Amino acid sequence: MRSFQSPLVSRRAWQQVRGMATEKQLKERMVGTKNIEKITKSMKMVSAAKLRGDQNRLAAAIPFAKWTSPITGPEVDLETLDVSNFPAKNLFVVMTTDKGLCGGVNTILTRMTRAAVSKLDADGKKVDLFILGEKGRAQMRRTHGDRYIGSATDRLMPYTFELATALTQEVLNGEYDAVHLLYNKFKSAIVYIPSVKSVTPLLDPASPFLFNFAVEPDNDPETLQNFYEYTLATKVYHSLLDNATSEQSSRMSAMENASKNAGEMLGKLNLQYNRARQARITTELIEIISGASALKG
Repeated sequence: MRSFQSPLVSRRAWQQVRGMATEKQLKERMVGTKNIEKITKSMKMVSAAKLRGDQNRLAAAIPFAKWTSPITGPEVDLETLDVSNFPAKNLFVVMTTDKGLCGGVNTILTRMTRAAVSKLDADGKKVDLFILGEKGRAQMRRTHGDRYIGSATDRLMPYTFELATALTQEVLNGEYDAVHLLYNKFKSAIVYIPSVKSVTPLLDPASPFLFNFAVEPDNDPETLQNFYEYTLATKVYHSLLDNATSEQSSRMSAMENASKNAGEMLGKLNLQYNRARQARITTELIEIISGASALKG
């Protein structure tokens, strides 16, 4: 006759079998934790070196893109984004990373992007997505995959204006009333702010901004289109560098926290190992003394 064992009995038996970790097991955990600590410390040093390079490139790009500010206006905080003045047809260019282990730099941006898309849907406005970075593409695919018009991953770093120009050509394949760049704005080594830059086509010769410029040939649409493409490419380039610098700062902080946690865990394991070792020595001494007493008796 076939017999069955209840889950409760099995669970109790498992709990009885499970006991304190042996010295060998604790030693193996200590070695593994120590190796992880070495890796995270090395990754922190690498990120710190890359961060300095990205900061230098970002500092050089700020005056390069400064002329676009009167055209597009300042960037806006993504968390408090007001979409009431957005046009009917929009494109979100979401800038995330290709690699992980960089804290919440991608998760926060994609979460706020979903909230912004919901706001536009509530207002009855259309929005499509162009995703930069493998992490953002994976995170947004399940809920907003039907809005994708394209993506770009495995990009070579450091980013160049040539890359920004190629991405701009991909973005401009569709006809949109406005292109919004969603990225992480770098503030300091420990602070970055999810932000939005909006760029609208400057194709109207009667625009007040163009009063100070001479368009040759006179009000030529192709010239205005080229000017719009160059403006957008400049904004994309600056945003890419901002986001890359935020990525390295976030990764450096994440690896610093990971190293700190590994050090704390190593201390706890070391204490547990010493206690187990002391208990073993005490037990052996008791057995020796007991044996000697038995022989004397």
